[in-house]
Amino acid sequence: MSTSGGEVVKAFIPSPLPPVPPLQVDPPLRTLLDETLLELGRLDSISALLPDTPLFLYSYVRKEAVLSSQIEGTQSSLSDLLLFEVEGAPGAPLDDITEVVSYVAALEHGLRRIRAGFPLSARLLREIHGLLLATGRGASQQPGEFRRSQNWIGGTRPGNALFVPPPAEAVAECIGALERFLHDQPKKTSPLLKAALAHVQFETIHPFLDGNGRVGRLLITLLLCAEGVLQEPLLYLSLYLKQHRQRYYELLTEVRTTGNWEEWVTFFVEAARSTASGAVVNARTIVALFERDRELVRSLSRASGSAFQVHREFQRRPLATVKWLVGQTGLSTPTVGRALEQLAGFGIVREITGRQRGRVFAYDRYLALLSEGTEQS
Repeated sequence: MSTSGGEVVKAFIPSPLPPVPPLQVDPPLRTLLDETLLELGRLDSISALLPDTPLFLYSYVRKEAVLSSQIEGTQSSLSDLLLFEVEGAPGAPLDDITEVVSYVAALEHGLRRIRAGFPLSARLLREIHGLLLATGRGASQQPGEFRRSQNWIGGTRPGNALFVPPPAEAVAECIGALERFLHDQPKKTSPLLKAALAHVQFETIHPFLDGNGRVGRLLITLLLCAEGVLQEPLLYLSLYLKQHRQRYYELLTEVRTTGNWEEWVTFFVEAARSTASGAVVNARTIVALFERDRELVRSLSRASGSAFQVHREFQRRPLATVKWLVGQTGLSTPTVGRALEQLAGFGIVREITGRQRGRVFAYDRYLALLSEGTEQS
């Protein structure tokens, strides 16, 4: 029981992981797990196909930031975010853009810490949360701190809420148990199952006043990277969860009310399989686009050197200004201008502002591939 606003409500305190009775992995689920691990292996190896993995990841990470933030209600698009990073002027409400920018910073911080050997832990989750809510609407919601008051999901107060997470005084103990599970205590759990179970547990604990959904989705990617399943952060489930939002919420509720972990794990593993398979196809399509456009640039013969440099920068950032391209390439403004004219002549890039000064150019086909699924519905 928990007391909030003068009323006594029944709060839910989850049992520590792994589930009791143990998760039942029947033959269909075992087959799905095997297929998903195969797809994750293909996804992990796709970085060898990419001409420059960091260039690809720059925009890919930002797509995830947009999608994960959209689930929480923001209205910004991938183009809005990229344009903001180029011009500093938001194409969507500033708070929406700020939340997406903060998500990128939180993810990149988490990856840096894990690659430096820091464990996936309560402390790291607080650090990530601190960056996620450092500015914007969440800045007043105790960034980087576990909550000290009761929260709830749905409804106007705990008494009429759809779900009431553990009381504040139980959060530290619940998170401590989750941290031990992440570190294979009391027993080792395979990474994919661990990610499935840990995500639900984190969302059930709801340890922060705000930002729990975004941190919970980040936890999936960070865990798979920490466990060595992926070398690069190429798997993001936000698009799948956005497309199947109602079923996702239903299954979270089922786990809490009936202990139906098997149905949730099947959903989660299918989400990972579908997402990994789609990411492989998308990456190969992007690689083919880059190569096809490079062939067009090669036809310029002696004049192709500067156009190649500018095209490479568009692979990193599909929206760019002349000033930014000059800074990145070291080429002169007239040289960049000529290269842009050449790329525009091939239909590779397009000026999108109609202005004479401060013009912005878009790598249209690349931006369209990256933006799939981020359209507001």
